[in-house]
Amino acid sequence: MLNKIRKNLKDKAGFTLVELIVVLVILAILAALLVPALTGYINKANQQKSVAATRQVVMAAQTEISTLYSTGAIDDADSTTADDTLKATIAALAEVDSTKIGEIKYNKQGKITSVTYNGNPTCVYDGQVYKIGDEVVAGTPTPTPSE
Repeated sequence: MLNKIRKNLKDKAGFTLVELIVVLVILAILAALLVPALTGYINKANQQKSVAATRQVVMAAQTEISTLYSTGAIDDADSTTADDTLKATIAALAEVDSTKIGEIKYNKQGKITSVTYNGNPTCVYDGQVYKIGDEVVAGTPTPTPSE
């Protein structure tokens, strides 16, 4: 009996062409299902990376603007938009590329009102929430009173 099994195994050379094609088709179907899912995860990761960098910029900007406010430098300021020198200081503190910082706005009380970070994708902080395009991706908007 054992000799008969060995003989049958020796006679069979390997996989047939049809078997190999079936396996390849199954792998192609699995890859086709997996690629869109991975693309979604990659896009979501890029969004989260941009939001994280924007948060770093907001915190660094608030630190620098608070320092300027405490020294009285904001009271005399005509503009409430950060200049390139201030952006460079904020970028160094936030450990981000200064060329990706778009606009930083603050009020006369030393509070950050708006930050634009030109990452991939662009993220905007409007004083309450972080948005990518029109979609709120982080933060909680202040509820509006109902009439």
